[in-house]
Amino acid sequence: MPEQLALSRAYYWRLHRILFLYVLGVAGFVLAMLWAEGRGLSRHWIGPIFLFCTVMVYAGIGVYSRTSNPEEYYVAGRRIPPLYNGMAAAADWMSAASFISLSGALYLQGFAGAPGQVGGLAYVLGWTGGFCLVGMLIAPYLRAMKLYTVPDFFQVRYGGRWPRIIAALAAVMCSFTYVVAQIYGVGLIASRLTGVQFEIGIMLGLGGVLLCSFLGGMRAITWTQVAQYVVMLLAFMIPVSWLAYKQLGSYWAPVSYTQQLGKIAQLEHGLLASEAEKSAVEAYQLRARVLEAKLRDVPSVLAAERQALSEHIRELRNSSGNIGAIMAASRELAAMPRDEATARERWTRELHETHERAKPMGGIALHSQPFAGDPHGTPQQQAEYENSRRNFLALMFCLMVGTAGLPHLLTRYYTAPSVSGARRSVAWSLFFIGLLYLSAPALAVLVKYEVLHNLVGTRFDELPNWIAQWSHVDGSLLSVEDINGDGMLQFAEIHMGADLIMLATPELGGMPYVVSGLVAAGGLAAALSTADGLLLTISNALVRDLYFQERWQKRQLPPGARRISPEQRVILSKFTLLVVALSAAFVAARRSSDILPMVSASFSLAASAFVPAMVLGIFWRGATRRGAVAGMLLGLAVAVYYMLAHVPGLQGVLPSMLRSDELWWGIQPISAGVFGVPAGFAVTWLVSRWDGWRRRRGAA
Repeated sequence: MPEQLALSRAYYWRLHRILFLYVLGVAGFVLAMLWAEGRGLSRHWIGPIFLFCTVMVYAGIGVYSRTSNPEEYYVAGRRIPPLYNGMAAAADWMSAASFISLSGALYLQGFAGAPGQVGGLAYVLGWTGGFCLVGMLIAPYLRAMKLYTVPDFFQVRYGGRWPRIIAALAAVMCSFTYVVAQIYGVGLIASRLTGVQFEIGIMLGLGGVLLCSFLGGMRAITWTQVAQYVVMLLAFMIPVSWLAYKQLGSYWAPVSYTQQLGKIAQLEHGLLASEAEKSAVEAYQLRARVLEAKLRDVPSVLAAERQALSEHIRELRNSSGNIGAIMAASRELAAMPRDEATARERWTRELHETHERAKPMGGIALHSQPFAGDPHGTPQQQAEYENSRRNFLALMFCLMVGTAGLPHLLTRYYTAPSVSGARRSVAWSLFFIGLLYLSAPALAVLVKYEVLHNLVGTRFDELPNWIAQWSHVDGSLLSVEDINGDGMLQFAEIHMGADLIMLATPELGGMPYVVSGLVAAGGLAAALSTADGLLLTISNALVRDLYFQERWQKRQLPPGARRISPEQRVILSKFTLLVVALSAAFVAARRSSDILPMVSASFSLAASAFVPAMVLGIFWRGATRRGAVAGMLLGLAVAVYYMLAHVPGLQGVLPSMLRSDELWWGIQPISAGVFGVPAGFAVTWLVSRWDGWRRRRGAA
């Protein structure tokens, strides 16, 4: 049997030998770069070298694994051993959200979050627990059916065209949202590594994505993801182990980091009582009042500010002739809002941000606090506590169920050689993901201690260079300002985005710049590995599941006409993948949101659209086609509506009867799946029962 030959002992040993040599090569490359940095290699070269070498390795694997065979392109020949399938799934899973943003969410939101924010541990628990659902409920059963895509299941199980069409469109929707976040991460890291503009960084990283997924499909993506996981593991474990040894004298960060929690609690309470910290908060409160005054008369204020700045530029030209001051004032004038609507939108956003900064600790939750509020405090604090706990559980539910429904993740287990191989692949996935997820809370704690103990209280003229460098990449990632004018950096004067914490850890901890290059390369690997799988899922859904459905093809083609071969389908899938990648790059270049919210939204969409009809279809013979269609449509509609109805920019566009200013039970829009999933299950069950009753009545 070819399958038995592929999985023979010699095949396993050859794979193990290649992996061992690759790990030695990566470690040797990092050591060589450390030696070169010690010998004087400029930082301006280290970043581009890391970017070029890692992307070329992935591209080389993609070129070597190129194929037009449908079985290889769609499911890697169904001969990936469980160990390597688990590594590839872990790389596919450790997206830019997990690698870059997870520690940042724990840093900013603590373990359970602040009012309006859900704590970072909800991500760790939800995403990890979701793999238990995948292993028990979904992956083995789908693998036993020998399918190619998730929409295949809906057509095979329910029959007809509509279940497959709806599943394909839902796969495109949730996967596109997900892939935009990955390409945003690619641009962020590539621009930091090379110093180029963010948009150019997107295109540089996109080339690495396309060289893998375009040429070899799932076969190339699988082996590329194995290589990328090795880079991610080293890039994550080296900085967190370095910080743990620096602060605690132990390399085992997941075990020893809890010693810092008590110290962080003391530092946080010291900041709450600090007069300098209070003065910074009062300065932000004053700025908020100024912005509120501006918003009361936007046209007059905008015209007055534009006129005052124009007169200032004219005075500079007539008096001093200082070219630098004139250029700076001219740039400030050009950056002013062009009209009243733009000014109102910008000042409203600034007012919201200022209100957050005007809170104690800059609006960041106390790290050791279990939930926001206080169950034994005032009625308002008790309400905040209940709301925080409710949102924590809701998000954890959405992430767990969404994991069981993500098309690009489920397709990964189609590549296993057998049903038992799919189960073992899930177990290996959990192991490899756990290596990194257990270290993410440790990294957040160690970084927060580093900021509170070493960065806060530094004079502004003594701040490290990396702060200015990251501020230049994107001001929303990092910004500092001496708002109270004391010349010292206060915690409230530091704004760090969640996407920055992991990437800036080496510089924050005083590590060699090579470690910064390695971390950026790991983040790039995380974004590229997930983007590869997502782009393949989208192109397959558009081409194989929508355009080339067998029923559509038989009905449309005249008798005797030449039908499209499987190889031609693969070629069309490749070019569709290219178009989708460019479209996602265009959306990502707009920088519309942070990585983590975009990724979390795709989980709610996948949970609402796929899981009810999929689970009932596997475990209940009574589930019918009409029930599945109704459940998928209603579940997806509820989730999409709840998300869009609470987007400030869209509330004016929606009809009045669809607008919703109040949250349902206080649940944040990011957890819309908590409403979509029950709706999908209920409607699928009710309609299926109705169909069964009608069928029995007709038979009688």
